[in-house]
Amino acid sequence: MKALLITQDSQLQAEIAAQGAARMPPVTLVAVRSRLRDAIERVLPETPALVIVDASGLDEDEAELLVRLARLYPGAIFMLLTRDQQQNLLIRAMRAGVREVLQLPLVHSAFHDAINRIADAANAGKVCDGKVLAFISCKGGSGATFLSTNFAYALASLADKKVILIDLHGQFGDATLYVSDQKPAMTLSDVCSQIARIDGAFLDSCLVHVTPSFGILAAADDPAHAVELKPEQMDAILRVARQHYDYVVLDVGRQIDAISLRALDNADAIYPVLQLALPDLRDGRRLLDIFRSLGYANDNTRLIVNRYEKGGRLRLQDVQASLGAEVMHTVPNDYVNVTDSVNQGVPVLQLSRASPVARSLAELVELVTARRVPEAKGLLTRLFGRAEVEQ
Repeated sequence: MKALLITQDSQLQAEIAAQGAARMPPVTLVAVRSRLRDAIERVLPETPALVIVDASGLDEDEAELLVRLARLYPGAIFMLLTRDQQQNLLIRAMRAGVREVLQLPLVHSAFHDAINRIADAANAGKVCDGKVLAFISCKGGSGATFLSTNFAYALASLADKKVILIDLHGQFGDATLYVSDQKPAMTLSDVCSQIARIDGAFLDSCLVHVTPSFGILAAADDPAHAVELKPEQMDAILRVARQHYDYVVLDVGRQIDAISLRALDNADAIYPVLQLALPDLRDGRRLLDIFRSLGYANDNTRLIVNRYEKGGRLRLQDVQASLGAEVMHTVPNDYVNVTDSVNQGVPVLQLSRASPVARSLAELVELVTARRVPEAKGLLTRLFGRAEVEQ
């Protein structure tokens, strides 16, 4: 959130800058003005989301300047900081559209509560209708976690979407390690233990933010800290996630339990991931049989073959005939680049932009977003500077 601060107090400026930077996403001071008149005479080229006005020592005659400033930034939310209750000033401030009034010296908890309210109000007019995409392994080691995390990163980076990934591995989930070196401060278990607080701001604060538009809700990394998750808690998390993100990517793992089933029930598309090997086909058939018994539509189940190499004994036709489902996409066997990406905890698109697996992820982004955003055509051309990609 970009903010304009109006104050002559350098200590207060440093305090607000530090508190804003500690938030996720941060409140960034894009400009500081010493007085209201200075702010009016030096208008910012872009309207800030937030204008913070230090009204301590402000004369009543200057209150009219607050009204003028509000007219210059009609889309901004105004916060007033004051050391005493100046009745006439507060009345004029309310008429000018000031949303928050805080007492000085600044109470940090009150400041963050006010920013949370402002963020919620801003998001209220931007409610998303996010799509839930579930990646699930047909067999252990199929690469579903690598694909889900790197696909989510590609979706946010290439298609300019707001994306959240939820790690549903019951214990020892490690999705964050594939694309980040940050240690999660909160996990899925922590969110469920405070489910009454769930809203967009709370959910966002619990994520590992890989980029400003892509965050991961980590699985519990210690069984001792895990709580028993309930299906209705998963419903609440996904409901809020849909409202605040364009895409909700689920790394389901292999387990089929009450939580994963509730997540799959909410999914708009399910991507079983397998490799061209008989054990994968056997487990894939069992998994798809379960999906059919649950009444999941065949059209919503889209197979992805990972580590695909042409010319093997098993062909894509064999997979489709055996499983009774079409292969939506293949990801090439790119062992060196994938291994480097996993070992470094860096998205493969960032580490090796022109690698075969990065190109394949870009293709998958086009396949997925084309269903909602037809104008996504040409993404590969913009990314790689060529009109076609070798198959």
